[in-house]
Amino acid sequence: MSAWKQRCEAEWGLQGAPMPDTVDWKSLYEAKPLGRNLLKNPAPLGFSKDSPPPEPELPDVPPGGPPRFQPDGDFPGWTTSTEILPYDTSGIPEGVVICALPTYSWFTLEQVVDLKAEGLWDELLDTFQPKIVIQDWYEESQLHESIYQLHVKLLGTDKTTVISEHTAKPTENMSVYSHNWKEVSHVFSSYGPGVRYVHFQHRVKNSFLNDFFPTRFTGSSVIVKPVKSI
Repeated sequence: MSAWKQRCEAEWGLQGAPMPDTVDWKSLYEAKPLGRNLLKNPAPLGFSKDSPPPEPELPDVPPGGPPRFQPDGDFPGWTTSTEILPYDTSGIPEGVVICALPTYSWFTLEQVVDLKAEGLWDELLDTFQPKIVIQDWYEESQLHESIYQLHVKLLGTDKTTVISEHTAKPTENMSVYSHNWKEVSHVFSSYGPGVRYVHFQHRVKNSFLNDFFPTRFTGSSVIVKPVKSI
């Protein structure tokens, strides 16, 4: 066994895992596909979950100009889209005149992780099936009862076949004020052979009423766990 192969086996707890000689173990060790975040640009809005989300601020200038539906950020690595929602009049009593209603929108970001390109090999994914840990954090923006959704799919070689998936649609308690980061997480295990890609998609709800009010997010991650850490 080569020294690089031995190092990978020892550091990642791969005893008993398939470790074919056809793998370039030096390059794989340097790529470190196990135990690191495989998502690119995991905090495109520039915030950290280790610091409280910023408090909403009143605009410094009188409101005006066209509506905004996307937060300021740097989004390389992500595919983004915006869905503007119809006005919600369900809670307005009949006959009541409302001068203005907020416009809500979903801001969606998605990214596909190529597990083999990151350094993982077929035999490990198909036979050993290491745990794939998903984590994300979103802001309690108090904009609406539903402000965040997550959908993660494990895909086959064709990038289309869904081998396993997880969806989260948390509901907010609007009766109590809270303004923190909230964690959403999931662990894929025993997902079956054939997984080659992870499709990560989350979306946050924003609103516009004379000014833009976002729901922020940070710390998105897809991590294939070293066997030693499980």
